[in-house]
Amino acid sequence: MLSLIVFLPLAAAVVLAVVPASVGGRMFTGSWVAVAAADLALVVAAWLGYDAGGGMAYEQQLRWIPSAGASYHVGLDGLSLPMVAVTSGLFLACAIHSLRQPHRVKSFVLLFLFLQTVSLGLFTALDLILFFVYFDLSIVGMYFVIARWGHGQARQSALKFFLYTFIGSLALLLGFIGLYLAAEPHTFDIVALSRANPLAGSGTYGALVLLAVGIGLAVKTPTVPFHTWLPPAHTDAPAAGSAILAGVLLKMGTYGFVRIAMPLLPATWRQYAGVVVIIGVVSVLYGALVALAQEDFKRMIAYTSVNHMGYIILAVGAAGIVAGSDEQARSLAITGAVTQMVSHGLLTGALFLLAGVLHDRRRSYDMSTYSGLAGPAPVFAGVTAVAVFASLGLPGFSGFIAEFQIFTGSLSSATVATALALLGILITAGLLLRALHRVFLGPLRIPDAPGAARDFTDLRPSEAASIMPLLAIAVVIGVLPRFLLNVIEPASTTLIEMVAR
Repeated sequence: MLSLIVFLPLAAAVVLAVVPASVGGRMFTGSWVAVAAADLALVVAAWLGYDAGGGMAYEQQLRWIPSAGASYHVGLDGLSLPMVAVTSGLFLACAIHSLRQPHRVKSFVLLFLFLQTVSLGLFTALDLILFFVYFDLSIVGMYFVIARWGHGQARQSALKFFLYTFIGSLALLLGFIGLYLAAEPHTFDIVALSRANPLAGSGTYGALVLLAVGIGLAVKTPTVPFHTWLPPAHTDAPAAGSAILAGVLLKMGTYGFVRIAMPLLPATWRQYAGVVVIIGVVSVLYGALVALAQEDFKRMIAYTSVNHMGYIILAVGAAGIVAGSDEQARSLAITGAVTQMVSHGLLTGALFLLAGVLHDRRRSYDMSTYSGLAGPAPVFAGVTAVAVFASLGLPGFSGFIAEFQIFTGSLSSATVATALALLGILITAGLLLRALHRVFLGPLRIPDAPGAARDFTDLRPSEAASIMPLLAIAVVIGVLPRFLLNVIEPASTTLIEMVAR
């Protein structure tokens, strides 16, 4: 079943590849919606059949490269299942949002179906080489999304994104080889490596392996100072590309910390957890402060992603500080980090799709050229307001559940850092509310754009149908989070036990 979930989009892409583009774009986008909906239904079935207390489920292992100790090994647990679910949901939202895609529709759909398989494959991978293959293929797929369907300086932004993240992936590969060489017998299997703990007491060697793995994952996340590729990539990408980049691809970095760095390098992680905490706090504050200075709505959201990813890095770092903290608090921090991955995927994905509405209508993200949009577009204004309040962590939304757990779990082991990170919430609240006020309130003002319509129209049905369900799920998590936490908490406890070895 798990392989079907992963490869269904790719199989659909292969079938659609032989269909001539002359049949019309609606056939391709409609097929994409149908495939994404079917894949999400399979994920829901897998969720309903998952036993949270049973550890790894739907596990499958096949020989792949036996001479190198690599295999096709996949499975789901409480860390990966939520990411698979949010990935499937976001790709369906982007498929619906792209029903009006006007340019090169066939190749656009095929590329996103490829990206969906790559993304789902990474979150299910239990082999380091398999993880790396998906990690690298995601870079290639997103490069073409930005370069071919982006706007502004899309090609330069795509090239910067590719070079940064590809160099990071090379560092990641070096770290994986270091783990492979340390294991006896040599293997890339994540489950086997986590049991063997091959770098226990390795000192400098373990530190170098963690550095390589950490750099590769930090570039993808991204954390300060490896974040500079993110704002231009988001600004120039199409709306669906930005939603997948923020909601899915960034999580490949943070997911890698909890799937690979922490369980496979527990002693080294504990030794350098304080450094990770500092990097997390710097990312929180820097991302919020730079976002505050932005005039470009989409660029502002991009920097808030640096801020929100910083909370996850803070949590995973605090979970590695064993002295002066208890196991329950550290487990709570990990639970909050995974919940934040889900929440950020939903909310920031929705915000980027909403930003795409601005560009679709008037070809501009410049907030200084807009005001009073609540008049001609009340639904757009209302939905954006909900997304903004959810993103700043208001109670009743998923962001509050995630951040509350992160701060509560991190406070005992990283008190000063957690207190400083709280300032990020205040800054983020200020910048998002200011943007909301500038764009939607006051007298009506919209920029002139060649080829744009005279009026600013409200959300279209396809736009509303893609964005509103994401916000509805965020509300469900904020009000009734147990269905999600029941899945994450047992896996978080197991992870903390591994780190404490």
